[in-house]
Amino acid sequence: MSSRMGAPPPEPTSLGRFRDRSSFLYVERATLHRDANALTVTDQEGTVHVPGAMLTTLLLGPGTRVTHSAMSLLGDCGVTVVWVGEQGVRYYAHGRSMARNSHLLAAQARLVTNKRTRLDVARKMFLHRFPGEDVSSLTMSQLRGREGARVKQIYREQSARTGVSWTRRDYRPGQIASDDFINQALTAANSIMYGIVHAAIVSIGCSPGLGFVHTGTDRAFVYDIADLYKAESVIPTAFEVVAGGSIDPIADVRYALRDSIVKTRILDRIVTDIVELFGIADEAADEVGSGTSDFDDWLSEDVISLWSPRGNSQSGVNYGQGSK
Repeated sequence: MSSRMGAPPPEPTSLGRFRDRSSFLYVERATLHRDANALTVTDQEGTVHVPGAMLTTLLLGPGTRVTHSAMSLLGDCGVTVVWVGEQGVRYYAHGRSMARNSHLLAAQARLVTNKRTRLDVARKMFLHRFPGEDVSSLTMSQLRGREGARVKQIYREQSARTGVSWTRRDYRPGQIASDDFINQALTAANSIMYGIVHAAIVSIGCSPGLGFVHTGTDRAFVYDIADLYKAESVIPTAFEVVAGGSIDPIADVRYALRDSIVKTRILDRIVTDIVELFGIADEAADEVGSGTSDFDDWLSEDVISLWSPRGNSQSGVNYGQGSK
């Protein structure tokens, strides 16, 4: 084996923070391998080198083959690998995340298992979508009704803005090719956004299945968070792609959405928004000692403790009476 393939893993200090990385890379019908600390992608057109430490999400489509050394690099770099269907419109599985502790997972579990705090977080999510409105006294039923009306209005507004004909949202699993172009673009854009949000959630140690608004699926929290950004990114991008005369909206919306994600700084905001929704910014600041700018350091702590009702205890210690 080449020594370049067996290069040592990158140091934690050399890894890009989640918010500084590229949003996603979609690959299909290619072979992924490793050259030192770079990921190589080889297809009929040649080989491209990709710095693994600066990737957030790798979407693997049909026809991809990944070597063991490539997966080792991606794991060391904390890249979330997601196996998807044709053109990235279906999610199958994902790999290792960047998380090294359970700080956010513990906070999420605590909040979602209490009816009062769960409703508080759900209201914050809707407030994110209804800026300036008072949702403090609305029930979940009222919040859902307002959201439904809002989404319909957004579709009508985007149709009027772009000139794209709009009837209704029509999503039929496994039958995307038979939908009209705007519904194809929306389905593809939603799937990509779900993949990116899923990567963000697992990368910072949260559970994708513990949702506050959505429930009953292993991606409930993914849908919760993705909904925060659809109105400003997914929906207008899909309408613009179709309005531009695209004959392959599924492929074209992928490139357009990547630009939109960069422009709207969604990767920057996902982590910040989750921290604000959970109300733990002060907790993170107290533990790192220098404010939320070091939140990534707080998440990267790799400390194992033993739980106790009176406070956690140090691991690696024999607590047997009289032990030496």
